[in-house]
Amino acid sequence: MPIERIELDLTDVEVPPDIAKLIQEADQGMDDYYDAGSNKGNPNIVPCDPTLFYKALAYVTKKDLPIGRVFCEWGSGFGYCGCLAAKLGYESYGIELDEKLVQYSRDFAEKRGLDVTYLETSYFPEGYSCYEGSGARELVRPDDTAGRDSGFHYMPHYEGMDQDTGEIDVFFVYPWPVEYEMFQELFDELSSDSAIFIVYYGDGEICAYRKRV
Repeated sequence: MPIERIELDLTDVEVPPDIAKLIQEADQGMDDYYDAGSNKGNPNIVPCDPTLFYKALAYVTKKDLPIGRVFCEWGSGFGYCGCLAAKLGYESYGIELDEKLVQYSRDFAEKRGLDVTYLETSYFPEGYSCYEGSGARELVRPDDTAGRDSGFHYMPHYEGMDQDTGEIDVFFVYPWPVEYEMFQELFDELSSDSAIFIVYYGDGEICAYRKRV
């Protein structure tokens, strides 16, 4: 199914004082985490730009582009984006394999009274995975494709999430370059028509896409 790019004009998107304070606390929390050496088991933790993420999500939300208000981040790391999504009124989820980061995220959100659910699991639902292809990671789909030819597409769900993936309105990911195409395919596989996909590419570049049937 086609995925169309949404033109983001973030020039006039303001960051309210409470959001700026949350981002400042997030930055300090990351510094403390690194200074304490807590990232030794996972040295490749690279957080996105939380201000840029907030502006992108605030933009599509203000434009009322998502059909609903369910947000999910793949590889949520410190969990700050889930907190920002909650501040914007989303039922917010973060998916992360690192046990320490999941606990850190839960503590950070709880101390600020933010209702965010962090799931210690893979962003690949049951039956999905990936392998190292020629210069990029390739998505592996479930063997059972029954019903797809008839137009029915079963939507999986993550354990601990009330909705199936087809009920997630906004997905977000900060992928490695070798994962760009794989995540586009995963989004196409797991999302419903009109779902929004926000991708942070690093170096101040963020894009948003919408699925169209």
